[in-house]
Amino acid sequence: MTLDIVLVLAVTIGAITLFATEKLRMDVVAIFLVATLTLLGLITPSQALSGFSNQATITVAAMFVLAAGLRSSGALSGVGRMLTRVKSPTAFLLLLFAALAIVSPFVNNTAVVAVFMPIVLTASARVGLPASKALIPLSYMSQIAGVCTLVGTSSNLLVDAIARDLGHPGFTMFEFTALGAVCFAAGGIYLLTFGRWLLPDTRQPELDEEFEPGKYITELRVMPGSALLGTSVEEARLAARFDVFVLELLRDGKKLWSPRSQTLQTGDILLARGDWARLDALRKEAGLAIEAEHKFKDRQLRKDANLVISEVMIAPNSRLEGLDMEAVDRIWQHNVTVLAIQRRGQVLREKIKDVAFSVGDILLMIVPENEMHMLRRDKNVIVLSKRGAARPSGWRAPFALATMALVIIVSALGWMPIALTSLVGAAVMVTAGCLGGDDAYEAVDWRIIIVLACLLPLGVAMSQSGAAEFLVRHLIGLVEPYGPWVVLAMLYLAVLMLSEVMSHAAAAVLLTPIAMSTAHLMGVDATPFLIAVTFAAGTSFATPVGYQTNTMVYNAGGYRFVDFMKVGLPLNLIFWVIGIIMIPKLWPF
Repeated sequence: MTLDIVLVLAVTIGAITLFATEKLRMDVVAIFLVATLTLLGLITPSQALSGFSNQATITVAAMFVLAAGLRSSGALSGVGRMLTRVKSPTAFLLLLFAALAIVSPFVNNTAVVAVFMPIVLTASARVGLPASKALIPLSYMSQIAGVCTLVGTSSNLLVDAIARDLGHPGFTMFEFTALGAVCFAAGGIYLLTFGRWLLPDTRQPELDEEFEPGKYITELRVMPGSALLGTSVEEARLAARFDVFVLELLRDGKKLWSPRSQTLQTGDILLARGDWARLDALRKEAGLAIEAEHKFKDRQLRKDANLVISEVMIAPNSRLEGLDMEAVDRIWQHNVTVLAIQRRGQVLREKIKDVAFSVGDILLMIVPENEMHMLRRDKNVIVLSKRGAARPSGWRAPFALATMALVIIVSALGWMPIALTSLVGAAVMVTAGCLGGDDAYEAVDWRIIIVLACLLPLGVAMSQSGAAEFLVRHLIGLVEPYGPWVVLAMLYLAVLMLSEVMSHAAAAVLLTPIAMSTAHLMGVDATPFLIAVTFAAGTSFATPVGYQTNTMVYNAGGYRFVDFMKVGLPLNLIFWVIGIIMIPKLWPF
């Protein structure tokens, strides 16, 4: 073992530890990683910066813009309308899977889940399906569909880029589609049958039907002249008349015992839960005021602004996680007023200002129209919807779809590299007004771009230092006598385990050079091993931290950590078996 191998392995182990423990931000770890490799002389400065000009990095950045163009133009709105029309849970899931099969192979998975989440939450409630039965399937099937094409997920592009640097011819646009289709079918059947039984039902049987998914909790102040003065909640029959359930009654800042039987007085605050339209109807008819709206007027917040109502979700790795409203106001620069909050699998019984936000919480807020672009730019939240804003011109939706289709077709036919076609497609969408110029830059998740650009040189360091070959000889080499099928199975398993505890992109970067060295050592084609790395890295099901889409649905579905293990581990094993059987048949050794 040479000194270079020791240093590369030490740096790699340190990076893996930091990625897994999340002591530092993912992009910061990646920057320290590439800087350390350079300072130790393991890569040259030009190699350290080569990731920023790599086709994979450029393609991922452009795909963020293309996905934003599809979303902003309303090109995906038709899917939402179809999902809300179905009547049965099975038909709903089948239609959802079909939509993901069309969209996810070409659109960033995070963007897909962000667009589909509010649709799934609303539609699942209408068909009587708990959100917890639909959100994990949304995350899993978007991942599976993403590995069906070269551009479906960033790990596919990374494996392709590193393999090309190491002498492999690379992959075509639809190289993975045959295996991806088999996996998609297997995943869909599993989630509709055995997996559906394993998925939790977060509805609590002791609660009334008012506690269906998709309902908000807000504060209603009893105003002078209110129709509820002198009556109780029980006498007013709010649940029967408005489908609104009163959780608590607060008077002078204190909760009253038996809130439904207390006679209401001016200034009382009802902590109520229900569909937002029904809450608003109650407010108007009974002479109540949204407590947050009442404060909004007191603060004289941009009285002349054109206000809209927006739904936003607390994003994974958000700075707002664990903070209450007062703390958020200190660090947040947005001119917003929170009206209501929605949390999956939990009934909140505190005032909104006292609630510590969690990832997946959905906030209903008033926002000045001219500040919506700032809210969309904020990586701490994901804007799910906006009410009151004008929609883009109707022709832009089909235009955006046509642009995306041309990007895929031109690159698939080999007329232009995917990095160039995606850049041109992004520019065309901006020129056509599918999204604004500033919105294009805001659409790119620069943290992901930094991570990709800084991880790519690690593959170079592992290869040219001999670390990859060393690991192959001393780890994979232990099963080499049993033949390439067993080696393929062990490599797939190694990537699978790594991708569950750290970034799937990092797992792909670490194992791709090892896959190439393994093939070289055994004297066989590297393609089957690279395919194994690609599929294992792109499908992380067993933990909520293995893939960002899992993290997005974690709190929104009211899940526990163990729920992902119960549903995801069997699916990982199914894919492992499919992989070791199908990969050698489709790509012979």
